[in-house]
Amino acid sequence: MNNSTPLHFVTLLGSLRKGSFNAAVARALPSLAPDGVNITALGSVREFPHYDADEQAAGFPAPVLAMAEQIKAADGVIIVSPEYNYSVPGVLKNCLDWLSRLTPQPFAGKPIAIQTASQGVIGGARAQYHLRQSLVFLDAQVLNKPEVMIGQVAGKVNSETLELTDTTTRDFIAGQLQAFVAFVSHFSNNEK
Repeated sequence: MNNSTPLHFVTLLGSLRKGSFNAAVARALPSLAPDGVNITALGSVREFPHYDADEQAAGFPAPVLAMAEQIKAADGVIIVSPEYNYSVPGVLKNCLDWLSRLTPQPFAGKPIAIQTASQGVIGGARAQYHLRQSLVFLDAQVLNKPEVMIGQVAGKVNSETLELTDTTTRDFIAGQLQAFVAFVSHFSNNEK
């Protein structure tokens, strides 16, 4: 991949809440991306029914198939998620469970960056740990560093506009996106 080839990343949001801080982080990503990088949102995990092997046997739901195609077409995926009860939200795990049943596996070999935000001090570190375990099974290629774990996020998002306003956090995320571009480019070059 040469440096003039534009990259397309997609974001997978693990939150449903209308006023989600993690949604604010995900919405900020296109403006923080390096030149030559386009970032768009995947469909909502809200559209996925609870995973059920009987339902799978009857046919994969359209939202699952649509998201899988978007993931396959993307150069990389950025997962943005809160932490619930020391782990990932059930809706995100449900999404991964559905996508994991597809052949070919959309996450296999796909570069992934993870970002978490929480109102607690450690910013979703435990959710990232559990998410990384699931992504190992899916054979995803996860960027290890820099890790984006935004603690005490309520003070970093404008409560009225729901925009990520903290300059230090925005700069750190921009740095991770730059590192992700290098990771994706390195990974793509090694596949040739």
